[in-house]
Amino acid sequence: MYLPEKEMFQFLEEKYDLYNRPSFIDTDPISVPHQFEKKEDIEISAFLTATLTWGIRKSTINSANKLMQLMDFQPYEFIINAGKADTNHLKPFVHRTFNGNDCIYFIHSLENIYCHHGGLEKAFSDGLTKDDNNVKNAIIHFRKVFLELPHHAHVEKHISDPQKNASAKRILMFLRWMVRNDKRGVDFGIWHTISPSQLYCPLDVHTGNIARKLGLLNRTSNDWKAAEELTRTLRQFDSNDPVKYDYALFGLGIFEKF
Repeated sequence: MYLPEKEMFQFLEEKYDLYNRPSFIDTDPISVPHQFEKKEDIEISAFLTATLTWGIRKSTINSANKLMQLMDFQPYEFIINAGKADTNHLKPFVHRTFNGNDCIYFIHSLENIYCHHGGLEKAFSDGLTKDDNNVKNAIIHFRKVFLELPHHAHVEKHISDPQKNASAKRILMFLRWMVRNDKRGVDFGIWHTISPSQLYCPLDVHTGNIARKLGLLNRTSNDWKAAEELTRTLRQFDSNDPVKYDYALFGLGIFEKF
């Protein structure tokens, strides 16, 4: 499906408007952080949920809610106050390849980030320079901070590295949730040190296929270079907020089987 630029813009805007609605929250992993009101609870639950987001969406939501339950639905208080004895009960937790030991490391790393690096937002934004027009360096810096504690190599697979050309889909999705603030009630927009214009579109097999069918993406691999290419294309339609069209792409794939 190849449309002239004006018609493509109208098509993407229509689908963005259709799927960027609170009525779709319950079917999306973003429903998990929407249970919270405190900034730290929102961003921690969102980060953990995004980390678990691969595979069947319902399974992701169930696993993320189970993890929130294990944290007494107080993720920030749990992370700040949990000692070794308090995290041992997380060992049986598993979601696909994310196991209990990975989970325990994530909790201790988040504690380190909040206690020594100013929190999740600062751990990302400290990687930006005034000349950055995208979040690549922010992700690279965050990954370095997140993995600075002693850890098993298995943990690293859950924090994608754009320097190795990984698409970093889950991190980019998390950043979309935190940064975009279009007053539509879906994305939270609680981070103000990163601009929506700096975001890259989350890219997986489904959004990649839809983007190629629409002629928005030529690269055949779903990697970081493809995320860059897709986002460059989407910036032609909205340079200030290109990632809003993520709604159009996943909506077409998930709900319309485009």
